[in-house]
Amino acid sequence: MTATLQCRQISKSLGGLKVLNALDLTVQPGEVVSLLGASGSGKTTLLRAIAGLQDPDDGEISLNDRVIWSRRLKVPAEQRRIGMVFQDYALWPHMTVTDNLAFGLKAARLPAKEITLRIDHALEVTRLLAFGNRYPGELSGGQQQRVAIARLMAQRPALMLFDEPLSNLDAALREDLRSEMMQLVRHEGATVIYVTHDQSEAMAVSDRIAVMRKGEIAQLDTPERIYEAPANAWVAAFIGGFSLVPGEALEGYFRIEGTEGPALTAKGRVCGKAVLVVRPEDIKPADVHPQNQLNATVLTRAYQGRCWRLELKLGQHRIRIDWPEGPMPGTELPISLPPDRLLLLPPPQE
Repeated sequence: MTATLQCRQISKSLGGLKVLNALDLTVQPGEVVSLLGASGSGKTTLLRAIAGLQDPDDGEISLNDRVIWSRRLKVPAEQRRIGMVFQDYALWPHMTVTDNLAFGLKAARLPAKEITLRIDHALEVTRLLAFGNRYPGELSGGQQQRVAIARLMAQRPALMLFDEPLSNLDAALREDLRSEMMQLVRHEGATVIYVTHDQSEAMAVSDRIAVMRKGEIAQLDTPERIYEAPANAWVAAFIGGFSLVPGEALEGYFRIEGTEGPALTAKGRVCGKAVLVVRPEDIKPADVHPQNQLNATVLTRAYQGRCWRLELKLGQHRIRIDWPEGPMPGTELPISLPPDRLLLLPPPQE
């Protein structure tokens, strides 16, 4: 149940607007790749094109080296061996759990014995054997999600697609089911494309993340690389949590715009106008990195459990930090920035 997916130069316009712009993407067998982006970035359009629910305008899509879409060849959705879990799970309300799983298998004219074996395996893996005779309306949201995944597993597709499958669940349940869902698909060795607009969700489930913007992939990399080395200032801002401080860079030094005092030591080959990428957990007390000391003023504070999230005023700019204590707004707070953790990038471009 694994596959190699290749999307080459995929383009799509809707209402005169370019939704996908000559996009390339390769997903390896057994790999989980997330499409991460804001609304309108093209991630769902790409997913629907792969599934066969929407035709691109140009390009080519291949599954296991077999072309499933081009301008000359269009393999119907039901012949692509691709399964999909939708946001609302798309379960038949008048059918039992077992009948929901059997519906597509019967339509494929599989032998009755094979259908039973597949259903039993899928229900066992998803821990739903005791719920086979229940209807979707008699199940919790989490159980319905597992039924949708079980139905997908019973079909044994070459590629699994997930279109924001957790967006309808509350935060606590979402985290638990996310872990459970990924254990299931990884146990099956499935190749997965997972669409989400939630950065933390993409970080948690993915082998690689395709950060999408305006129909293009701004960065395709592992979660660790995207966090530690964002490709540009836009990616750093979108990933969230980082503070981007504008200023001037010269040969490994950086001076924050509108501030006085010595220049900071930072990494990067940028010269001239630049932004300093600061991760909230990296900011330390003033004496930890004396070569990069700064004076800031506390603007807001929010208790996070293990730490306080502070918003500080630094010259004309604001930065967010994680701090062991929660000083009151207006407090002067001497801080220092780690030279080996500060990243310089060119200014963001529209």
